[in-house]
Amino acid sequence: MITGELKNKIDRIWDTFWSGGIANPLEVIEQITYLLFLRRLDDLQTLEENKSVRLKRPMERHIFPEGGDEKGRSYEDLRWSHFKNFTPAEMFTIVSEHVFPFLRTLGGDDSTYAKHMEGARFTIPTPALLSRVVDLLDDVPMEDRDTKGDLYEYMLSKIATAGQNGQFRTPRHIIRLMVELTSPQPTDIICDPACGTAGFLMCAGEYLREHYPNILHDEKLKQHFHQNMFHGFDFDHIMLRIGSMNMLLHGVENPDIRYRDSLAQDYSSDEEAYTLVLANPPFAGSLDYESTSKELLKVVKTKKTELLFVALFMRLLKPGGRAAVIVPDGVLFGSSKAHKELRRMLVEEQKLDAVVSLPGGVFKPYAGVSTAILLFTKTNSGGTDHVWFYDMQADGWSLDDKRSPLLSEDKLGPVPSTGLNEDEHAKNNLPDVLARWQERNNSELKRARTEQSFCVPKADIAAQGYDLSLNRYKEVVYEEVEYRAPKEILESLAKLEVEIQQGMNELEGMLG
Repeated sequence: MITGELKNKIDRIWDTFWSGGIANPLEVIEQITYLLFLRRLDDLQTLEENKSVRLKRPMERHIFPEGGDEKGRSYEDLRWSHFKNFTPAEMFTIVSEHVFPFLRTLGGDDSTYAKHMEGARFTIPTPALLSRVVDLLDDVPMEDRDTKGDLYEYMLSKIATAGQNGQFRTPRHIIRLMVELTSPQPTDIICDPACGTAGFLMCAGEYLREHYPNILHDEKLKQHFHQNMFHGFDFDHIMLRIGSMNMLLHGVENPDIRYRDSLAQDYSSDEEAYTLVLANPPFAGSLDYESTSKELLKVVKTKKTELLFVALFMRLLKPGGRAAVIVPDGVLFGSSKAHKELRRMLVEEQKLDAVVSLPGGVFKPYAGVSTAILLFTKTNSGGTDHVWFYDMQADGWSLDDKRSPLLSEDKLGPVPSTGLNEDEHAKNNLPDVLARWQERNNSELKRARTEQSFCVPKADIAAQGYDLSLNRYKEVVYEEVEYRAPKEILESLAKLEVEIQQGMNELEGMLG
């Protein structure tokens, strides 16, 4: 958790960009990402140098080569710790004409981060702005993994605040809920095929560190965690840079964050490759059949991206793998052949575990569409006995465009540090979702369909044409209200009228 002082420092960096002529939040975060990456490269070189001195051996790896670049500038000058001390004009020349061309050559390094630096663009317009931003960033502590991860997350929240270019993040408390519901394991292979800023992957990594504190002490698990566990795809190069930096700052050494148009490219190399899929893919778009993966069209013939993504999730998972994904409500009750077939496959061929209906304003102010979390396990042989439904009414934040917190910080999220009373539960249902999910095969089976959560047998769902909307099964209780008899009401009205007439007569008498 970062302090108010650190947040103020980040706010000042943001304001500096704004007043310096860069107002697009994505561009701001992209430029900050490059600068943070440069700072990290310098730190890595310093570590190598210290190791070499300590062991009295030559350096094993030179991130900044010895000698000079093509223009004769010493590579030493390209290091953060060096150029930050130059005058603004000289710093600007070094960064724009030497550091960025150097960054673009790092692709051969073979790490995820270096790969995404190939197209690095330097867009800071003036020496004064660069100098100011470097000073401010240099003052931000980046040594502690928790702090630097939180700092970057706080920077990313600015994208949501500004909401430019239709880009917005999935609220972090909803991501946390989905991660908690799926309980990632140290041996999982996790994929988000529309990863954006890599929020799901980052949160899964944090969950594993918290619940399996020894995961990085076991050499095999550590290797898996850093090299093979996390896979994210996106077709926006800026997002790939931001997503990979987010993972780096959260302590994952080499995640597989790569360019991939998940719905257009065939996925044979990734078919049945993952044990956990977490995603909030883009909704409400349509593709041409020509630009859609032929393999996906074999699963379900549709142009709708939200249906194609669900088909993709089923294909990406290994048998036994599980998924928690956000879908628009239309997926749950749409009447097209593709909608029905996809739902039938989820219920009959896989194991559909749950449908958690989200409150309407959860993605405000950027989208007001109603959504739900689908949780399912890939079996290829069915296994759905009943489906657990939860009608989430509140997520701890106001559901208007402001999305203000309704409770203190210790009572927000799915795992609050302080327990909630009944009134507080009405403002934050997330802890209840988590607690009742654990009971879905026990006490939840006995809950009536008038309750906030309940289970529905597969036969009932099949009888409803595989409609998965909660309202199809929820029973509404109408309270009986007794009204007075009409004759009695008429008598009261007559009595009132007499009293009014009497009052008017008295008034007339007083006026003479």
